[in-house]
Amino acid sequence: MNDFFATLRRRHSVRHYQSDMPVESEKLHAVLESALSAPSAGDLQAYQIGVVENAEHRHALAQETDQAFIEQAPVCLVFCTDAERSAITFGERGRELYALQDATIAAAYAQLAAVAAGLGSAWVGYFNSQEVGRLLNLPPNLQAIAILTLGYPAELPEPTSRRHINDVVFQA
Repeated sequence: MNDFFATLRRRHSVRHYQSDMPVESEKLHAVLESALSAPSAGDLQAYQIGVVENAEHRHALAQETDQAFIEQAPVCLVFCTDAERSAITFGERGRELYALQDATIAAAYAQLAAVAAGLGSAWVGYFNSQEVGRLLNLPPNLQAIAILTLGYPAELPEPTSRRHINDVVFQA
């Protein structure tokens, strides 16, 4: 149990990566397998994950998101909702909410797995989904909702402050 909590404490947003150290395929596979182990509504896994390793595609993502560090990361994972997959079972709530939850939980699992594998990551959510979809040639049923950069950190970011537990938790 201590390993899990240590992993949580080691997770920081990394925006500088070692350019000479690619992510090994075994580690990438482990991160992706971890994402697939995330809970999902009805076990439908109403998401898909794009793996972007090509330098030109990472450059285009960096340009589109206006976040240059994306280009430095040797791997970017693009988490996409597949809302219609969820809607078949859960209707409008599945389309509007459950697919989004499925994809973000999978991304969170992937991010923690990356830390456990000795990798750094950063979650990127500020981007135009339609433009990212166009760049990646996504089919109309997929919508990009999060980009996760992966690589070996070239920095050890200082921990950021967090709200106090009493400011967040309430008794219902």
